[in-house]
Amino acid sequence: MDHLIEKTLSSKEIFKGRVIDLYVEEVELPNGKTSTREIVKHPGAVAVIAITPEDKILMVEQFRKPLGRTLVEIPAGKLEKGEQPDATARRELEEETGYTCKDLQPLISFYTSPGFADELVHLFIAENLEKLEIAADLDEDEFLDVMEVTLDEAQEMIQTKQIFDAKTAFAVQYLQLKKHFE
Repeated sequence: MDHLIEKTLSSKEIFKGRVIDLYVEEVELPNGKTSTREIVKHPGAVAVIAITPEDKILMVEQFRKPLGRTLVEIPAGKLEKGEQPDATARRELEEETGYTCKDLQPLISFYTSPGFADELVHLFIAENLEKLEIAADLDEDEFLDVMEVTLDEAQEMIQTKQIFDAKTAFAVQYLQLKKHFE
């Protein structure tokens, strides 16, 4: 594998934002030539498959500015500095849906776009949900609608492109496979 490594020759921060930082790096390729890489640095995120006692999936619909449209997604959010993924998962579940859970289990972690970003998403499943008496506050710039959908409805939403992001499509496929093997 060492024969595939790109050696960093220089790195320059181009942008430092609230959510991401952007770097341009000059690298030496395995063949000795040089190239430029544009890299997005992200603190990481969580996503939660939340299953209600009625066996429905909690989803949120929100506007996604880069796409210019709304998407239906599983609850998710970025890690805060020093925050453990399970704590972020509970916080995001509570903030975005108004539910908490008795059982929260990690499933898998995956990179979203390793060709240009280092964002690592930690996927959890939350069961034995309980409605909060006092809902947690959303982030001040966050607006969303909470939905409860069946697995069949979620699969249909993938077909109609209401669900059109990788983490949510992955979650729905995970539940479909889980159901198949039970």
